[in-house]
Amino acid sequence: MTATSINIGTLISRTTGLHGGVPHVSGKGITVRRIVHWYKRGLVAEEISDRIGNVTLAEVYADLAYYHANTNEIEADIAHQAAEAQRLEMLHQTSTGIG
Repeated sequence: MTATSINIGTLISRTTGLHGGVPHVSGKGITVRRIVHWYKRGLVAEEISDRIGNVTLAEVYADLAYYHANTNEIEADIAHQAAEAQRLEMLHQTSTGIG
């Protein structure tokens, strides 16, 4: 019996128009940023896979490897998302008179 090999480079992709083109699990759209979020909260790969549910352990490890190989890129993406969330929150507060 021959085992089927998976090229790990195919586990992560970028798709124009999906999450702004940031790296994500191929075919699933779960961003590397999301995996890293759980990783930074102290979860191990198995827990991340269980928590998200529709990603394999191999996909989680591929995302974490991508993060460690491209830390500056992913950290910049995380900072951009945080700034955008803050901008939207301020906009909401201004439009509703809150704050």
